[in-house]
Amino acid sequence: MGPDGAIQDQPRCALCSEPAVFFDRTARSHLCCSHFLAGIQQRVADTVAARNLIMPGDTVAVGLSGGKDSTALLMILTDLLPSWEDVRLVAVTVDEGISGYREDTVRSADLLAGTLGVEHRHVTFPELFGDSLDGILAGRESQACSICGILRKKALTTAARDAEATKLATGHNLDDEAQSVLMNVLRGDLPRLVRDSSADSSGRFIPRIKPLMTVSEKEIAAYLLLCDAWPDLPECPYARHALRREVRSMLASLEYRYPGTMLHLMESKGKIEKACPETVAADPLRSCRECGNPCSGELCQFCLLERTLGRELSGSRR
Repeated sequence: MGPDGAIQDQPRCALCSEPAVFFDRTARSHLCCSHFLAGIQQRVADTVAARNLIMPGDTVAVGLSGGKDSTALLMILTDLLPSWEDVRLVAVTVDEGISGYREDTVRSADLLAGTLGVEHRHVTFPELFGDSLDGILAGRESQACSICGILRKKALTTAARDAEATKLATGHNLDDEAQSVLMNVLRGDLPRLVRDSSADSSGRFIPRIKPLMTVSEKEIAAYLLLCDAWPDLPECPYARHALRREVRSMLASLEYRYPGTMLHLMESKGKIEKACPETVAADPLRSCRECGNPCSGELCQFCLLERTLGRELSGSRR
């Protein structure tokens, strides 16, 4: 202990003399609170600029579940908003109808949007699809994540379109993206590996952007804790059925043993994208033969799901 009671061997920020609060295992450097927060914001700003994710005149619908990733996304985009010309944010929350879980996350989303002064819109599965996720999944709980993913995507797209959004931002982080890369490699799915959801769609669908794609799950957690904005919420009861969990566990172990593994995966994906012919990188866009929405096959995922469930979901033609 020093004369002032401080711990003498406490790490110091690599950029200043302030006490460090975060250790970047990839760069092998300590950062203080100010430099850590500023670095995260700058990395998101650089990702947006490098990929032209947000352009002047855009209305960006931000998918706000109320969880940690979407909370950090809305906070960071709100802070960066003054640096973009004529850009508007609107938060959209999907209430799937998961008993004992969704009520808390919706309240968290409401509170955050109100605090930040961002317009907030809600959509629910019952109003869009005629039933809650709990009702739709009855007897199909093991398929929860696949079914929910298709319906959430449809709901977010509907909400974004109703808000007249030109971009739809989601809270996918570096861990999520690296997991997707590895899963597509393991499946040998080259077209999906190099597909760019943020590409210009010529108005056929709303491009989906991922501003947090270079920020790790650990960094997002630290960001929220340091901003005193950690949403203390329960885990989705259906999460135990997620097939991604095994890949997530494997990647987390590799990242711990070999820091930078996830970034290297993303860098490899970028090199593959550049090396691939455009005919591979983009499947020909067709129209679903049942609903007319854009898709890569004969039927869109939503219409395929209706067939699997053996029921028509109200709102399916929106």
